Amino acid sequence: MPARPNRSPTVRHKRLTAELRRLRAESGLTRDDVAARLDWHPTKITRIETGQWTRLNLRDVRDLLDIYGGTDESQREALLQLAREARQRGWWHSYGDVLPSEYAHFIGLEAETASIRNYEQVLVPGLLQTDGYTRAVVQAFRPTDTPEDIDRRAAVRHERQRRVTDERSVQLSAVLGEGVIHQRAGDPEIMREQLRFLADAGDLPNVMVQVLPYSAGAHGAMAGSFAILGFPQPIDPDVVYLENMSSALFLEEPDEIARYVQVFDYLRAMALSPHDSGDMLRTAAEELQ
Repeated sequence: MPARPNRSPTVRHKRLTAELRRLRAESGLTRDDVAARLDWHPTKITRIETGQWTRLNLRDVRDLLDIYGGTDESQREALLQLAREARQRGWWHSYGDVLPSEYAHFIGLEAETASIRNYEQVLVPGLLQTDGYTRAVVQAFRPTDTPEDIDRRAAVRHERQRRVTDERSVQLSAVLGEGVIHQRAGDPEIMREQLRFLADAGDLPNVMVQVLPYSAGAHGAMAGSFAILGFPQPIDPDVVYLENMSSALFLEEPDEIARYVQVFDYLRAMALSPHDSGDMLRTAAEELQ
């Protein structure tokens, strides 16, 4: 399968809404002002600027740009092109029947990342899961899924993984709590394969895998796992992704991002070296009964 174009409509939409929010602020207009001029409900402006109004149409974007002013023809066309690209569909949309909306949004952001910093307490990061491990996890998380549903969820994981293991177009730094080694998913052979895969993945030039041992003691991420998504363009700030059983949260405020970056740097410093982590993973695989 050929490499996918590294252009995500989700990221384009995020960038477009940020630009529209900036232009409105620079114009001195409030959301209510804009809504009144366009005869829109005020909540429409709020939903557009917070990214909740998906698939913005070109007419709406043109109307907003007309009101805000301050853009020359080339800037205006660039924003309209962003709007066109934001309306396209990524490969993950074909799996919409098995993807919750928050997860689909995460995949859309992930598709254009340059770097991912991921801390996991007891679960192998999705980008480093083997097929057998993925299926065991899906069956545990979603016991009512049909075999076809499980196949499609596993296919999504495999497609996401291509950027790391095949294309190697994203830098992945994964810190794994020691619980990842001891929390079994599937039978011993599945776990053995998974642990060996993690150890081997750490040898890839774009992947760093470190194990945070229990002996490291208390730390700032004990409340839960997280991922920090970094993008190649400075205009696209980092995003922190947090997930629980029923929903997900995306953090974008600079002070929130800085806090998670600081915690991740601490975790990396306290974790075993990549070499020692690989040895620990391989030893654990051999000792599985």
